[in-house]
Amino acid sequence: MKNENNPFYRKQTINCNGKLISLDTPIVMGILNLTPDSFFDGGSYKTEQDILHKVEQMITEGASIIDIGAVSTRPNAAVISIEEELLRLMPAIKLIRKEFPEIPLSIDTFHAEVATESINEGASIINDIAGGTMDDKMFETIAKYNIPYILMHIQGTPATMQINPVYDNIITEVMDYFILKINRLHTLGVNDLIIDPGFGFGKTLEHNYELLNKLALFQMLECPILCGISRKSMINKVLHTKPADALNGTTVLNTIALLNGANILRVHDVKPAVEAIKLVNHIQNN
Repeated sequence: MKNENNPFYRKQTINCNGKLISLDTPIVMGILNLTPDSFFDGGSYKTEQDILHKVEQMITEGASIIDIGAVSTRPNAAVISIEEELLRLMPAIKLIRKEFPEIPLSIDTFHAEVATESINEGASIINDIAGGTMDDKMFETIAKYNIPYILMHIQGTPATMQINPVYDNIITEVMDYFILKINRLHTLGVNDLIIDPGFGFGKTLEHNYELLNKLALFQMLECPILCGISRKSMINKVLHTKPADALNGTTVLNTIALLNGANILRVHDVKPAVEAIKLVNHIQNN
């Protein structure tokens, strides 16, 4: 959030294929799932019309970036091949680029080959839930194309991450993870880095809430912070709800994330997130 009294404040932008996006005021990243098995809206967007309608809705409601995923990363999700991921992903990228050429596209993938193909079709950002741990060519690929990279923290893999995740101190361990990887990426010449604490990815309920409560500490890394809390189990386990009923809880936690320094909200529901940003911004500028 723009606040010059913040000791970690600095002007922040990301360069998306020549389009500079300011993060001085937080922005919203709208989620487009092309998977049949995602935890909330899997299988909802099967046709070109479905995809275009959803993207148009998110843009109209104020999304600055569309994040497209073709592989479910929920715990114990089915593993698919790179070929299947590309088969789901490429037609959608081409379709959206044609109909909405100005909107930056983020691709949610942990495969360097998928990242390469997506960038060649006009993707602007790579969103890697594995932080380079599941494909040792990912960092080199990001450096080659020099595009913004979302570096997420995960313990384990989607298949193992929720099997008794343990930390001695989650804040220092996640911080150390980011410091090591940011240094490596900077050495490779990567300039636009965004960090994501990875809520729900190898964390217990208590871990998730400790990360959210102390999110402001991660501003010392001087990278924009993305929070992906939308309709996740960290809401449902506390409120005893299902993902379909978790919009209110999502908005509450997104508001807390904004107050603690989040720059990007990755959400299924764009309008409530945009409204949360407007209200928090109004508070902090008065």
